[in-house]
Amino acid sequence: MTARAADRARYDRATAHLDAPVAIVDLDAFDANADDMIRRAGGKPIRVASKSVRCRALLERVLRREGFAGVMSFTLAESLWLARSGFDDVLLAYPSTDRSGFAELTADPKLAAAVTVMVDDPAQLRFIDDARAGGSEVVRVCLELDTSLKLFGGRVRVGARRSPLHSPAQVAELARTVVRRPGFRLVGIMAYEGHIAGVGDSLAGRPLRSRAVRLMQAAARKELAERRAEVVRAVRAVEPGLEFVNGGGTGSVQHTAAEDAVTEIGAGSGLYVPRLFDNYTSFSGRPAALFAQPVVRRPGVGVVTVLGGGYPASGVAGRDRLPVPYLPEGLKYDPQEGPGEVQTPLLGAPADDLLIGDKVWFRHAKAGELCERFDVLHLVAGDEVTATVPTYRGEGHTFL
Repeated sequence: MTARAADRARYDRATAHLDAPVAIVDLDAFDANADDMIRRAGGKPIRVASKSVRCRALLERVLRREGFAGVMSFTLAESLWLARSGFDDVLLAYPSTDRSGFAELTADPKLAAAVTVMVDDPAQLRFIDDARAGGSEVVRVCLELDTSLKLFGGRVRVGARRSPLHSPAQVAELARTVVRRPGFRLVGIMAYEGHIAGVGDSLAGRPLRSRAVRLMQAAARKELAERRAEVVRAVRAVEPGLEFVNGGGTGSVQHTAAEDAVTEIGAGSGLYVPRLFDNYTSFSGRPAALFAQPVVRRPGVGVVTVLGGGYPASGVAGRDRLPVPYLPEGLKYDPQEGPGEVQTPLLGAPADDLLIGDKVWFRHAKAGELCERFDVLHLVAGDEVTATVPTYRGEGHTFL
């Protein structure tokens, strides 16, 4: 029996009492992935990205491990909810225009002490002040650095279009604006290098593209390390009391942790290891989050149909954004249909061994987005479900 076949047997035994569709997290894999991330971070704390987990119980679980500290959130409403729930160090990784959220933040000393907001434009500071509605608490501020690699005088850009702050001078100027403005305190810098941390460099069957990605990433790491160090020096000259410099992502933990200027790593997808994180030379993890759909039809030889399954991930539309049939091994989509909203035909020899009601296990393309489809996650240890915990959706929250 292969390792994957053994996992399938475990998952089927653990969930035999549960009707599919069902989502699980394999705790042995989850914990092993967390340990590997800690090892790669080399002693620097990892701030867990909540958008990649979207389950309070699992956020709490990973934060109990030495080596993880703090949450990186994705909306202000989520940040406030987490802070009210007892998370005392929440970095909002994206600018917000949530007026009621800022009114609540600036009116509550506990929330204001726990939540740090993201800024990359003076207009965002003015927006926050306009939204205070009388709230007078000091707002903790983090500045985001654009990490993209610019080539040929800026005519070619590699990396996400996020912050407009690219040079040390630009970041230092906004730092001075924050320091001079009453009601705000500059505490951090964030720089997420998605073109390094979130792009696989070992693509199956594409050796030339894989080599090109590795060359690009090596150049980008060198350029960013030098520029990030200059940015930190420039900002510390403005605010010597800077508390943290956040960088990295699941695919670049060890590389970013090696930079002296970085004090903490941001990462989260490496806990679940969705399919987009299979193609890396820098690390390999164990798939921990899966979902199962039930076989509801057997249309013919070598074909079964499962209920639902059309759960595409965000990003540029393409086959790599689709869930992948995982267990039993050897199933694939019908190219004329793909994964459907209410049914999904699957082709392959293993289909002939599946019965009505059997489970087919899938891996989502991205990490936390799976939790937008399920109210609960069943936590599996060995071959039994040891707990059932709500996702954000299960607690009544869909923050985006």
